[in-house]
Amino acid sequence: MESDVLLAAASRAIIIGFNIRPEPKAAALAEQQGVDIRLYTVIYDAIADIKAAMEGLLEPTLKERTLGRAEVRQVFTIPKAGVVAGSYVLDGTISRGSAGVRVIRDNVVVYQGKLASLRRFKDDVRDVQQGYECGLSIENFNDVKVGDIIEAYAIDKIAAKL
Repeated sequence: MESDVLLAAASRAIIIGFNIRPEPKAAALAEQQGVDIRLYTVIYDAIADIKAAMEGLLEPTLKERTLGRAEVRQVFTIPKAGVVAGSYVLDGTISRGSAGVRVIRDNVVVYQGKLASLRRFKDDVRDVQQGYECGLSIENFNDVKVGDIIEAYAIDKIAAKL
């Protein structure tokens, strides 16, 4: 009916029909107003489309994934650069593009932030793999100590399911 189309246009909704056909005037008005009319003859198709639309409205869940861990073996203070942690990558990969890093001291997180720099010898690098040494600095944190663990992590968005 035309009143259904006007209501859908006012509320920016779609019209779902099951085993019906729209009136010609209502179909023309829907096209003019930009209202989407979806018609189904199989109820499972209608349910699947509605479920998919509802899932699209849900916020994704965030899941943290550990990329790698490095142990601080030596601490250097460099003029203009601040504190650089000479580290050995214990497992995984320390990556400059990670969402963040945390400093763990005696199994307690003492700081969480981002990498300011990641170097291997004198070269800036994108990532350092397990078994290699690197120098890294953390934005706004200069209290790194020998024995600290630097853990790099990423945050993945997972689509919510109904």
